[in-house]
Amino acid sequence: MNQKKIGIIAIFLASFMWAIEPIFVKLSYHHADVFEIAAIRASIVLVIALIYLGFQKTNPLKIQGSQVTALFYIAIAGTIIADFLYYYALMYASVLNAVLLGHLQPIFIIIIGYMVLRSERLTKHDYIGVFFMMLSAVLVSTRTLENASSFQFLNSADALVLISTIAWASAAIAVRKYLTMLSAGVITFYRFLFACVFFSGYFLITQSLHIHIYQIIVGIIVGVGTICYYESLKRLKAAQVSGLELSSPLLAALLGFMILQESVTFLQIGGMILLMFGVYFLSVKKKQEISR
Repeated sequence: MNQKKIGIIAIFLASFMWAIEPIFVKLSYHHADVFEIAAIRASIVLVIALIYLGFQKTNPLKIQGSQVTALFYIAIAGTIIADFLYYYALMYASVLNAVLLGHLQPIFIIIIGYMVLRSERLTKHDYIGVFFMMLSAVLVSTRTLENASSFQFLNSADALVLISTIAWASAAIAVRKYLTMLSAGVITFYRFLFACVFFSGYFLITQSLHIHIYQIIVGIIVGVGTICYYESLKRLKAAQVSGLELSSPLLAALLGFMILQESVTFLQIGGMILLMFGVYFLSVKKKQEISR
């Protein structure tokens, strides 16, 4: 199996994890606050990363000095800031809106990537795919024609998710530019190690921590999803990865309806159909592309 196919499989598995993550986060709020959920999650992800690294023969945790800054950045931007804001927003945002807005990364990947990754050029298929993804996002997020006509797109919770999205996009660019030589397990380990240190300091001060099974499940979901995400990011273009991640709202909509009784409108269904077209254009094999 070539590297591109492995990357596509990995990102679809990560997408599945991102779809079920907010369900268990919302269930966790019955037993813990956002700090407790984020802290336990980070600890579980750290364990999963170590297990994943245990299957590697070399000394996997050895990193170069130039990589420390990038790892520290993705920990701050991608975990402590973006993940925390995303979890806080989930107290008020619907699962579908949170998942979809949380994966509107392609447009920010393109903007940041153009400024930072000058060598990362997108093809015609990429642009068409991203266009369909963006149009899909608009339809799903606005929910109804009435909301669309009055430009009711973002509330305060949605805005927090959007801020998280920008931070995640910048972290993805940092990984793509500086950390592609590192194992997905190594990146995941250090990203959540720094986060664990931060949250440990918080709980040493507050002396309050509640643990529930839902928080542990969230950690497992995020650990598997993050490793799959970084494995795909090593094999695909950053914008392709973010675009393919948008398949997760399909499952998120179904789970939100079945478990949390969140409704789905016809406009959102149309948006998710466009999403599938976007996935096709981003994953289609180009004749000119050389397998990596």
